[in-house]
Amino acid sequence: MTESWLIDRRHVLRGLGSFIALPLLNCMRPAEAPKPKRSAFVYIPNGVNTLDYQITTSGKDYDFSRSLKPLEKHRSVVTPISGLHHPGGLGHHHNCQKIWLTGGKLGPSDRNTISVDQRIAEVTSPHTRFHSLEISNKGESLAWTADGIRLPGMSRCSEIFSYLFEEPKHGTAAQRRALRRKGSVLDANLEEVRALERKMGAEDKGRLNQYLTAVRETEIRTRRADAWLNVPRPPISDKDRKRTNRDVPQTQAGDYFRTIYDLIVLAFQIDATRVVTFSSGLEGQGLAIPELGISQTRHELSHHNGDPGHMEKLTQSDTFAVEQFSYFLTHLAETKDLDGRPLLDTTMALFGSGMAYGHSHGNANLPLVLAGGMGLGVKHGHHLDFNQGHFDGYQLDNPGQHYRLCGRPANTEAHMSNLLLSMAQKMGVETETFGDSNSELELG
Repeated sequence: MTESWLIDRRHVLRGLGSFIALPLLNCMRPAEAPKPKRSAFVYIPNGVNTLDYQITTSGKDYDFSRSLKPLEKHRSVVTPISGLHHPGGLGHHHNCQKIWLTGGKLGPSDRNTISVDQRIAEVTSPHTRFHSLEISNKGESLAWTADGIRLPGMSRCSEIFSYLFEEPKHGTAAQRRALRRKGSVLDANLEEVRALERKMGAEDKGRLNQYLTAVRETEIRTRRADAWLNVPRPPISDKDRKRTNRDVPQTQAGDYFRTIYDLIVLAFQIDATRVVTFSSGLEGQGLAIPELGISQTRHELSHHNGDPGHMEKLTQSDTFAVEQFSYFLTHLAETKDLDGRPLLDTTMALFGSGMAYGHSHGNANLPLVLAGGMGLGVKHGHHLDFNQGHFDGYQLDNPGQHYRLCGRPANTEAHMSNLLLSMAQKMGVETETFGDSNSELELG
């Protein structure tokens, strides 16, 4: 990519007048903004066939398991992680996906909290056109706002392309009018709320603060979106457009996944956003893979009841998902950032599930792989195993014993929120806690 589309910040400010204080944008002089840091979070539903997935040796001298073998070529830039769990999800059913990035609690009276991607986006969004990007093949994303509202996800490839790279369908002026109408509604809302606040009790004021946080977030995003209307979108090459601006049916699972990953890489490359979540299926609706002869969903395969045929297909489905993630890492490694470095250096990518053993909904010993982010200080090349020292070793030849490890954590202090906290810190979030974290996880 060239830098022919870069513009001077003062020039934009003159064009905007005094409407708002313009954030630092990626189309301004690169010297004015810190180097980009990026994160992607990729979810697979219903856990894995843990007997074929589990790596049994910790440290550097480990062998990739059958399911993770496609990552062998990326050994120096990936870290398989074992033994983490979300305490708030233990013993629960399919809702573990909801708290995968929040570290919240599951229960009839529990309300979710902000997801780590949105916490990171608070830091990165002043520099990009889009706050974050939520992709979900079933429409329900991994992202949650500060007041516990789930953000919708886009699933159609052409829809995602249009959202990221096309100018507004009805023109800039029409979109600006819509944004300012939205701003007026927010202002009127706030006036009514302030009038009610004096009459509220402590509990209602707490709920009100959550609401006001959401309103403030919306207001900030609305103003930033208005400001970005003055900035032309970077051109997309014909090759990239042909590859990504198309609709791929989800029955062509491999082509669909790779096109989604291509879109994410392109979004990172032009700095449209620095935070992306991709949910590849809901716990009850993970994709079948007809091209492999797998007609069952991941949910059906996960409830295999020990049937060898179903377990083999689940392993094939797991391996397929890892292959697509490997494709993503290869594309990130081959694509250059604005400063000429591979995008993989500045991109952390977390792959995994909120469930380990789908048949009995075991939510401990979560299958996780962290990749990339070497330029952010992440070091790889080893299996990070938090089970070690807390159990008698893996017993893959004794499935019942191993499945217990996936239902009850061997190391009760090994919270997945510790990983999310450390990733957030690497992204520049200044905090000492996230979710139910109880320590930082050493990634450097």
